[in-house]
Amino acid sequence: MPFAGNTYMASLATAEACDSNAALIASGDVRCLQPIFQIYGQCRAFSGPIVTLKVFEDCVLVRELLETRGDGRVLVIDGGGSMRCSLVGGNLVVLAQNMGWAGIVVNGCIRDVDEINGCDIGVRALASHPQKSNKKGIGEKHIPVHFAGTLIRDGEWLYADSDGILVSKTELSV
Repeated sequence: MPFAGNTYMASLATAEACDSNAALIASGDVRCLQPIFQIYGQCRAFSGPIVTLKVFEDCVLVRELLETRGDGRVLVIDGGGSMRCSLVGGNLVVLAQNMGWAGIVVNGCIRDVDEINGCDIGVRALASHPQKSNKKGIGEKHIPVHFAGTLIRDGEWLYADSDGILVSKTELSV
């Protein structure tokens, strides 16, 4: 996968991937997330192996994972769709960028949007919310999560661009 600065660049367009992988879509091996996400960050397109996290209004495990080497992976956070606080803010996105994460997808909210939009990383979230989350350390890592109409498993591949987000059981070829 091409590498530019701190960001791994997406290697294919999601629309083209859908067009050329109809059989994989029909079998469920490639799945489109429902178009519920806002686009944040400088990197409009990103892709990589998925690391899953399930939390609810608690960002401790988010920080724990983002403090590890990203190696071009994408952190997929199922925050239960909460609109009551943010799970990711500017400091965590800067950390993710510096640690080599390709992107972050949040089924929940983020904050510090102006700071995040200046970062060379891709971020998708439902919305922004100014209030920070709890810090209790409750949640589960590396488990299947289900949101935006699809099941997402740790180790699968995520592809995001301006057209949407795809999840694939395996890495898709260009």
